[in-house]
Amino acid sequence: HTMDTTLEDVGKQVWRGAFLLADYILNNSYLFKGCTVLELGAGTGLTSIVMATVAETIFCTDVGEDLMNMCERNIIVNKHIYGTAVHESTGSEIKVRELDWLRDELCTDTENPYCWSEEEIAHLYDHTNVLLAADVFYDDNLTDAFFQTIYRILSNLKNPSTIYLSVEKRLNFTLRKMDVTCDAYDHFRLCLADLENISDGKTKFIVEPIKLIFPQFLFYERVEQLELWKIIAEPLISNTKQ
Repeated sequence: HTMDTTLEDVGKQVWRGAFLLADYILNNSYLFKGCTVLELGAGTGLTSIVMATVAETIFCTDVGEDLMNMCERNIIVNKHIYGTAVHESTGSEIKVRELDWLRDELCTDTENPYCWSEEEIAHLYDHTNVLLAADVFYDDNLTDAFFQTIYRILSNLKNPSTIYLSVEKRLNFTLRKMDVTCDAYDHFRLCLADLENISDGKTKFIVEPIKLIFPQFLFYERVEQLELWKIIAEPLISNTKQ
């Protein structure tokens, strides 16, 4: 870690929120057994790798060719951790794919090595029931784009789903307010509230904090600023692929 990290490099570090979410998965593996999972903003791929010890299919997504190359390398060298964890014959499967929150459509350009096939898109919408994101809430515009993206994806899923989000409140002293603030965290909480208040007649969202009372398996400092949130998305009508 460095004292300052540029926005384009944040995904190349493993943040405490990823360790926290991985710890939750390890402590609650029964919740994810055999699931199809979508991780957004996966970065180094740590959380997807841990999830692959119990889930069946994981779509591990981010943007940026350098970052995604690194993520794929991490997944390959750690395959021994999850390769036979789910099924003795085949193991689980992690697919590294591009998911740009600033675009409305999934990338299907075959010149992109991390594009989606039609079969994968169908599998995503037909079978996904868990979504993950670890500590991706540090820029208000990206946070807005994230929530717009998950709303769009959830509107196309056939199954009820649960979203798990980790976040770390980062304190900053601002001259504008002459006080210590958590502006990025405050914006995240506003977006959570907006999501829960959506009444579109399609999906009901239930937002709940998760108590951090589960054991710590991984080596990191579980500071009091770390939080874990669960969003339950219940379709009110039958969703179809668009």
